[in-house]
Amino acid sequence: MSPPPALPPAVALAGAVLAMSWAGPLVRFATAPALVIAAWRLVLSVLFIGIVLAVRRTAPLAGVARRDLLLMVAAGVLLAAHFWSWIASLGLTTVASSVVLVSTQPVFVGLISLFFLRERPTRREWIGIAIAVVGAAVIGWGDFSMGRDAFLGDLLAIAGAVFASAYYVIGRGVRQRLDLWRYIFVVYGAAAALLFAAAVALPGVQATGYPRTDWLVFVALAAGPMMLGHTGVNYALRYVPAYVANLALLGEPVGATLIAWLLPAIGEVPDPRVLGGTVLILSGIAVGAIRGAPRYRSTNPIG
Repeated sequence: MSPPPALPPAVALAGAVLAMSWAGPLVRFATAPALVIAAWRLVLSVLFIGIVLAVRRTAPLAGVARRDLLLMVAAGVLLAAHFWSWIASLGLTTVASSVVLVSTQPVFVGLISLFFLRERPTRREWIGIAIAVVGAAVIGWGDFSMGRDAFLGDLLAIAGAVFASAYYVIGRGVRQRLDLWRYIFVVYGAAAALLFAAAVALPGVQATGYPRTDWLVFVALAAGPMMLGHTGVNYALRYVPAYVANLALLGEPVGATLIAWLLPAIGEVPDPRVLGGTVLILSGIAVGAIRGAPRYRSTNPIG
């Protein structure tokens, strides 16, 4: 049983959902490639975390077991893959489709947790998974009729969901043993290093030289969806199961779709197909993931 948290996980998750809802709409204002957006989002976040650690006089790797370090690096690689695939999807499909599909994470968390957290999905959870998959198919089939690019964007969004799910499952295990700031410094740092190296090395991709609007987007993504959003979820993972944290994130597609609809600069009105698929996905995940009021507890940690 974990000690009572200083900040209630529900409060942290609510703030995280609100912050992360802005990620999809914000990306639409950038002209940089997906890889560059993801890289700078993480680099700026790591710089901020480094300042916090310096003020606290905390050595990031002091006392960290080698196995935990390897797990955190793996989580960073998964986070990098999540950001690249999801941001790339936003350039090919609608904000609503992309954010809804990437929010199928609880489905994959349930599957991955079966092997790594020794949490076996119940019959009810399998039914929820099936409903959510039907919802994803409704969105994906409709986008296939919109063209190959939209369908590819949907596939990239689903890939982003799989990568994020594995990242959260690792976080649920390792966060039982490590404090928040050291954990996110290593994880975000590994992801930032990988993405920035790729941005520099790949031909045709420039890491710098973008307009002022892009840099404002990079800063906004780091300050909001990253530091308040992802960090809020990583904070909560110490106290609640991964499926609970991901269940809370289902508010993100609703918020992102509303923001993309209401912002005049985007004005993206969701069509009935996306709304129908959204209802199926949210219903399936609700059926499969809700198990009653959560208690603050530990799990069988990875490693």
